[in-house]
Amino acid sequence: MKKTVWNVLIADDEPIIREGIRDSVDWSSLSMNVIAEAEDGEEALELSLKYQVDILLVDLNMPIMNGLSLIKEIRNKLPSCKVVIITGHDEFKYAQEAVRLQVTDYILKPADPLQLREVLLGVKKQLEEFVKQDELLSIASSQLAKNMPLLREKFAREWSEGKLEDAEVQRQLSFLELPMEIPKQLVMIHCPEYSAKKPFLNEKEKGIILTSIRNEITCHLEAKQHILFLDESERFVVIIWDDYQEQNWCQIEHDLYQALQMSVNIVKKHIEESVGSVQEVYQLLSDELENEAAISPIVRRAKQFITENYTDPSLTLERVASHLHVSPVYLSRIIKQELGVSFVRFVTNMRIQKSIELLNQTDMPIVEIAEMVGYDTQHYFSTAFKKVTGVSPIKYRKQNMML
Repeated sequence: MKKTVWNVLIADDEPIIREGIRDSVDWSSLSMNVIAEAEDGEEALELSLKYQVDILLVDLNMPIMNGLSLIKEIRNKLPSCKVVIITGHDEFKYAQEAVRLQVTDYILKPADPLQLREVLLGVKKQLEEFVKQDELLSIASSQLAKNMPLLREKFAREWSEGKLEDAEVQRQLSFLELPMEIPKQLVMIHCPEYSAKKPFLNEKEKGIILTSIRNEITCHLEAKQHILFLDESERFVVIIWDDYQEQNWCQIEHDLYQALQMSVNIVKKHIEESVGSVQEVYQLLSDELENEAAISPIVRRAKQFITENYTDPSLTLERVASHLHVSPVYLSRIIKQELGVSFVRFVTNMRIQKSIELLNQTDMPIVEIAEMVGYDTQHYFSTAFKKVTGVSPIKYRKQNMML
């Protein structure tokens, strides 16, 4: 154990009593050391704090500050200190009050050496047990801190899959030092090309890809309160408590593509004010990604390219087709066939969806939002916005502010 010698202070206004106690015990055999002596309560308190004593032998009847007052101060300022009172028969009623102050034991004057040693042995045992428990607690705390990320991931996975009751969710949020309020957003990130290649990859190659994805996401989110975990379908899921703007998710999508040369699908939804809604949103996003899985690689790559370039007003079908090394006619036909909308409608819908998120989440002027989502002019943006939503951007923002 860490502690090898216990510091003892003897407090009694009678020098002969202090001397008798000091000389009647072989302190070294008990791994103890009389570090100081005091003749009044005030001096005893000062020395106790100075030397951070482990054991205080204190007379109840002392000048300036009596023993009971001293014990109360020691309890507040040195809560781990063991207190043994020294009392005469006529002071025993005070000893009973001292017991209520959680003294460890008492010794009747004049101190009997055998009784004193027996009491000190008991005190030593208690101190050693305290140190042992403290060390175990320290080890447990260290292990808990080390395993906290894994515990949080396990909790988030079970929460998303609906395996926890509401009360258990609240308990674990507190235990895992997570915000007690409902998260703001749940995000699912899937790499279809990894899923397609997985049967042909060895474990090391799989690990490299998944670790790269995890590191890239973590790098972007490290300043945000979140949990990131891999679900059973090897999709990364983020539960996030902080606001995270749409452009940030687009950046993650872009950086993942640059790092892996693989397209990724990022789907996300805001979470309503309900613990159970985490599971509901997780299922909705899972269904959405399963629908995405039916899309062919060429359309998936087209979507990826559009997602990365929709902010460019000059984005055209011909440019996307050239990037994918297919003819514009073929690309137009397969997009319409698989997505159910034309290329132009798909790009427009994406731009309007992104603009809606910016209108909801920021105070940016309409003209800046128009530029951010790929429109040359505010007028052109407003026309497209109204055609899709039925209202102008300005009216949409006003209506949203009233909710």
